[in-house]
Amino acid sequence: MSDQPRDTTASLDLFILTFNAGKEQINPSVFAVHLRDAFAKGADDLPEIIVICLQEMAPLERSFIGSYMINPYFQSWVTAVNLAALPPSTTSRQGASFDEDDYEAESPSDYTVASRMGIEPRDFPYTLMTTRNVGMTGILLFARDTGAIQNLKSTEVGFGAGDMANKGAVGLRMLFSKHDAEGRKRQTELTFVGTHLAAHEWNLEKRNKNWESIVSGLLFENPKKLNGGKSVDPTPRTFEESYGEREVLLPRDANVKALHNITIYKPGSHLFVAGDLNYRISKTSPTSKSVFPSMDVRDFNYFSNYLQLDQLMIEKAAGRTLHGLSESTVSFPPTYKLKHKTKTQVKDHENYASPGPDVVYWGWAPNRWPGWCDRVLYLDIPSWVSQSSSGAKIRIDTIAYDALPPVRTSDHRAVFLRLAVPVIEPSVLAPPEELYTSKNIKDPRIKLPYPIDFESWDHRGRVKKWEWLIGWSMVVSQSKQGIAVFTALVFVSIGTWWLRSR
Repeated sequence: MSDQPRDTTASLDLFILTFNAGKEQINPSVFAVHLRDAFAKGADDLPEIIVICLQEMAPLERSFIGSYMINPYFQSWVTAVNLAALPPSTTSRQGASFDEDDYEAESPSDYTVASRMGIEPRDFPYTLMTTRNVGMTGILLFARDTGAIQNLKSTEVGFGAGDMANKGAVGLRMLFSKHDAEGRKRQTELTFVGTHLAAHEWNLEKRNKNWESIVSGLLFENPKKLNGGKSVDPTPRTFEESYGEREVLLPRDANVKALHNITIYKPGSHLFVAGDLNYRISKTSPTSKSVFPSMDVRDFNYFSNYLQLDQLMIEKAAGRTLHGLSESTVSFPPTYKLKHKTKTQVKDHENYASPGPDVVYWGWAPNRWPGWCDRVLYLDIPSWVSQSSSGAKIRIDTIAYDALPPVRTSDHRAVFLRLAVPVIEPSVLAPPEELYTSKNIKDPRIKLPYPIDFESWDHRGRVKKWEWLIGWSMVVSQSKQGIAVFTALVFVSIGTWWLRSR
C-alpha cells in the first residue's frame, strides 16, 4: 500500500486554443477534424471547458461594427467545436479527403455544416456560454456543464492605431464549481485573456508596451467607481513611484485590494493568457542569405535550435513582459509566417504538408523570420499553495501543448494548450496577508508590475464610438448598394431640413 498522501483536490480539464484567422471565416468541417485530433492527445475524455481566442477573426469593418456582422464567424467555431466532440460515426462526412477544388465546394462561409449532416444543436456536447470581441480580437467560452459556470464577467482594451481595436485584448472571468473526491463542492476563479500584440520584427518594445496596457487597462470594473470617482495620472512610469510604497505600507487597505482585484492579476484567481503575441526570433527582417529553421531533426538548423532566440522567452526572463506567467515546453515548430504552395511548388527539401482531410502544402514566407507568435501561458500555483490539506503537492499539469495543422485561410497555425487545473478556492489561492509587507516578493498577485490606468474605461468608451462610425463608413464605401442608400439618406435629410426651414 502506497504511503503517498491521497490528493482529494478536484481538477478542471481545460482546453485553450489561439488562432489568427487571417480575417477569414473558418471551414468548420476541416477544423473539426484537427480539433478532434487535439482532443485525443493525452486524454481519453473531452475537456470540461474550452476557450477559443481569435485574432483577425473577421474583416476590420465588420469587427468594428460587431453584433450580427461577426456572429457568423463565431458560429463557425460553435459548429467546429461540437462536430469535433461528437462521435466519429455521427460525422462520417469529416473523414472524406479534400483537395484544392473540394475546398471551394465546402465554403468557409458556410456555417450550417451540422444541419446539413442532420445534426441538431440539441445534440451538441458543448454549450456556448459567451462571446466577446474587441475589434478583430475575439473570445468564445464553451462548457459541457453550464451549471458549473457562475458570475461571468468580461472586459476589453484597445491599443492599436489611435488606441482603436485593430490590436487589443479581451478578458473573461468566472467562477467554476466542481465536487472533489470526497463529494464536497469546490469553487475556483478563472481569468482568461485573449490578445493580439503589435506585429513586425522591429516592434519588440511596442509589444512590451501592449502588455503594459493589458495589465493597466484590461479591468473587470471601472476603477473610478472604486476610487470614489476620482482620477489619478494614468500609467505612471513605475509601479514603485505610485503604488509600490502604498501597497507595502497599507496591505489591508480595502481600496487598494479592491483595485488589485479588478486587474487580470486578481490574487485569488487562476490566469491564462493566449493570443498572437507576435514575438519573433529577430528584431530585423531576414535577407536573401538568411537560413530558416528546418523541419528535419537531423539538420543543424532544426527549428528547436532557434528557440534560444525567441523574444518572448528572453523578454519574460528579463521581467519586461508577461510577468509571472509560465509556459509549457514548446516542442512544435514556429507557427508564423506560412506561405501556401501547390504540391508542384514545394521544393525537395520542403516536405511541409499538413495531414488531415485538407492537405495544405507550405513553406516559410521569405519576408518574415519564422516565429512562435501564437502562444498560451498561465499563472502557476504559487508557493504558498504548494500542498493540499492532505499534504499532496498541488500543481497545474500540462496534458498537451501543440500546434494544429495549417489551414488554407491563414498564414498562422493554431496553438492549443490542455491543462489539468486544481480547483482551489479563491481564499486559498490568494496570498496570506503577511506577504504584502515583504519588499522581496515579486509575484504579480501581490505587487502589480504596472499601475492601474484610471481612465481606461472612459477612454475605451470614447474610442469605441469612433470604431463603430469607421466600420460603417468602410462598409458603405465598399458597396454600391451601400453608397446608394447613404446618398438617399443624405438627400432625405436635406429635403427634410429644407421643408422644416420654410
